[in-house]
Amino acid sequence: MAAFDISHRQLRHSQRIDLDTGVRVPVVQADAEALPFAGGSFDVACSAYGALPFVADPLAVFREVRRVLRPGGRFVFSVSHPVRWAFPDDPGPRGLTSDRSYFDRTPYEERDERGALTYVEHHRTMADWVNLLAASGLTIAGLVEPEWPEGHERVWGGWSPLRGRHLPGTAIFTCVSF
Repeated sequence: MAAFDISHRQLRHSQRIDLDTGVRVPVVQADAEALPFAGGSFDVACSAYGALPFVADPLAVFREVRRVLRPGGRFVFSVSHPVRWAFPDDPGPRGLTSDRSYFDRTPYEERDERGALTYVEHHRTMADWVNLLAASGLTIAGLVEPEWPEGHERVWGGWSPLRGRHLPGTAIFTCVSF
């Protein structure tokens, strides 16, 4: 087992968690487009929620994941459900009315007070994700679009029971390497 992140700071958080729990997980600072592992090294790979939309070239990442998986190995990852980008980030009724095209792939960007780019999230459609996986040689074994949990009343950012009962917030892909 190994974990990696491109961010040294995130790896420092990992070390703190290791100390708090007494469980040590080996970590490596690496870019997902060039993994420092031998081919066929892993049975399972996963990507934490939200990581892949920040990657400019997910095809390169998917090809690397396929390379480091053994035949029959599984890759599980989650992303914000692509349909959510067509709606404003509002937990109320306004968040149920589309205000942009689902097919608008313009990246979402944030800049600091000097105008320097600090945050970029790439919007991709469901077909974009499926086609990228196919091009990488990974096979989709399953797709989950979790429904809003019964009895869950918490509002978090742009999500609420109102919005969550109408729109999926997450897409979870399970892929297999052959």
